[in-house]
Formats: sequence, C-alpha cells, structure tokens
Amino acid sequence: MGGGTEIGRVRGLGSAHAGGHHFWHQRLTGAFNFALMLWFIVSLLRLPGYDHATIVAWLATPLAAVPMLLLIASVFYHLRIGLQVVIEDYVHEDGNRIALLIALNAYAIALGALAAFSVLKIALSGGAA
Repeated sequence: MGGGTEIGRVRGLGSAHAGGHHFWHQRLTGAFNFALMLWFIVSLLRLPGYDHATIVAWLATPLAAVPMLLLIASVFYHLRIGLQVVIEDYVHEDGNRIALLIALNAYAIALGALAAFSVLKIALSGGAA
C-alpha cells in the first residue's frame, strides 16, 4: 500500500503540519475587507450630508446595515488572525503566549460584538437612536 512519494506526502504541510488554513483565511478576509471598504466609502460619498441624523437614517436601511455587519465581522476576524500569527511568531514563552492569545481573542470578540450591537441597535430601531 503505497502512500505516494515522500514529497507528495509532505507537500504543503510546513514545519507545524498546518498553517494553510490561516494563510487562506487571511487572504480571503483581506479581499472581503477591500471590497466592503470600497462599498463603505462609496456609500458615504453618496450621502447628501454627514450629520448624525443622515448617518443614522442610512445605517437603519438593510442595504447599509447588512454589509456593515459583514465588514465588522471580516475586519475583526482578519485582525485576530493577523495578530495571532505575530504573537505565535514573536512570543516564545508559553505562559505569555497563551495569555496574549486569550487577551487577543477577548479583545476581538468584545469589540466586534460592541460594533455589531451598535449597528443592530440602529438598524432594528428604525433609525430612532
């Protein structure tokens, strides 16, 4: 029962036998962030004004709230993946690395949830924030 050639069995595994997952998620979220930021900038430029009432009324529409929630999710996931790689590469003591990874996850989840809650509050209240 052959397992293929030696190079075929190890191709793409890297030193930790994983990592392609992070690489592709980082690239995909980067592409999503680019597309969603373009949408965000164009949407803001098309608004008649930039006062609080106009922004809240815009964000209360589903065509603004849904992409904004996608942007929030993508940005905070991208942030978490990128900083996780930095921590894993440059923090060598296990205790410090674990503590920083826990803090990073808590930070990304908390701020992402706060941002999503803010958008949902505006969107679900119909703009009466």
